[in-house]
Amino acid sequence: MASSTVTPPRPNRPPRPNLAFRQLRGQRSPAEFAALVRRAAREIGERVSCDARYIGRVEAGEIRCPNYAYERVFLHMFPGRTLTDLGFAPRASVRGRGARTAEDTPCEHIMSPAHTSGEAGEVDETPGAYEPYDTQDPYHTHHNNEESDVLRRAFMTCGGATVAAASLGPLGLPLPHSRLRTSGGSPTASTAERRVRRAGASEAGALEEAVRRIRLLDDRHGADGLYRRAAAPLRAAYALLDAGTTRQATADRLHSGAGELAISVGWLAHDSGRFDDARSHYAEALATARMTGDQALEAHAFCNTAFLARDAGRPREAVRAAQAAQRVARSLGSSRLMSLLALREAGGWAGLADRAGCEQALARAHALYDRGPSDADPEWMSFYGEAELAGLEAQCWSALGDWTRAARHAGRAADLQDPHFTRNIALYTTELADDLARGGRPDEAAVAGMRVLDLLDQVQSSRIQAMLEGTARVLLPHRRASGVQEFLDRHASAPRSP
Repeated sequence: MASSTVTPPRPNRPPRPNLAFRQLRGQRSPAEFAALVRRAAREIGERVSCDARYIGRVEAGEIRCPNYAYERVFLHMFPGRTLTDLGFAPRASVRGRGARTAEDTPCEHIMSPAHTSGEAGEVDETPGAYEPYDTQDPYHTHHNNEESDVLRRAFMTCGGATVAAASLGPLGLPLPHSRLRTSGGSPTASTAERRVRRAGASEAGALEEAVRRIRLLDDRHGADGLYRRAAAPLRAAYALLDAGTTRQATADRLHSGAGELAISVGWLAHDSGRFDDARSHYAEALATARMTGDQALEAHAFCNTAFLARDAGRPREAVRAAQAAQRVARSLGSSRLMSLLALREAGGWAGLADRAGCEQALARAHALYDRGPSDADPEWMSFYGEAELAGLEAQCWSALGDWTRAARHAGRAADLQDPHFTRNIALYTTELADDLARGGRPDEAAVAGMRVLDLLDQVQSSRIQAMLEGTARVLLPHRRASGVQEFLDRHASAPRSP
């Protein structure tokens, strides 16, 4: 056997926080700053899937030097500054030195060997290395010899929703493999003779990345076509839990990641009209949260359960689930999370035709939102801004039959939405079209409906399609109104999700 060429690890030393970068973020939450990074990337033709966790890792000093895509974005955001001014180490000082512990070493079939600095825990964010969040962005194609094999194989030709769905294939998390003793060249089947590899930090990182990828693809393309693909990473996630790990911190990451992945897959089922599947996935996440005492995960699971119950016509269950989520979330310190949960409760009250209860919950939601963001805001809440607040309020007024107020809030939601969230723009515009149609403004409804049809080549969501079909039925008696017949004809010829 050839001797190892890996440099022995140096004693663990904690990474140095990047105070300069933290100062640049100012009063914005990590999620808000991540949104600014994504927007700046689009301005220069880059695509990075930056999120609150990535910003946190930079500020904690875990990423000593960003990859080239992020470097271009950061220098665009802060002209006249160098990477050193932004608190990063020179690229040459972190290239290819040092190593990680055995448990932290990625499986060779997940990603390429990492480039780490000589100090344990301080990572050079090279494509294919420990930090995968932007380098495997399916909307960004790199053309340098350092890109990861995973990126090259999976995402060089990504385009529409069909290819986005296919891109979940390489996300497949590593199933814990076993080495079998052999007799005469054939592996034996005895369980006692197997040696199962325990899950480590690299598997936990791959699991967390799978959650981010699913959310990113859903934001852009909707759930249809993604749901069945996402089931394989979820099965792998629970196989990792069964394999066990030697470190409690890694076990906690695996449980949290598996729960968040179950919620993400549940949302794909929810948005594609598979309510029973969604309910099962959310229950699985809730059970995982309860077993490990993970209050943040429990609040998230209850939050989605409330949303599903409302959409499935069980408004009283929606109220109860939202209230349970609020009880769990009070200790987490996030006003924005409490605001969203109050909106979930408002949706339940609206479904019960309880206008007073709905208005009280809406008032709480606005008051809590106005307290502003904080570092305690969960990473998964990056979608929750003024647009989502307006969109969810529009749904409440629509359920109460106040079409004028519903249309006003739906239109505001569509106008405010970050272009990154293509699916939500389509959703809010669909809500606007329906509210206008039911409120006796068929010509305006047809215009909004045409905007939705323009987005359906990018977004595949059974939920949106079902809403648009309802709008078309409402508009049928108004064929002679301006633009209505054109909308109906185009809607009738539009492709439907399988």
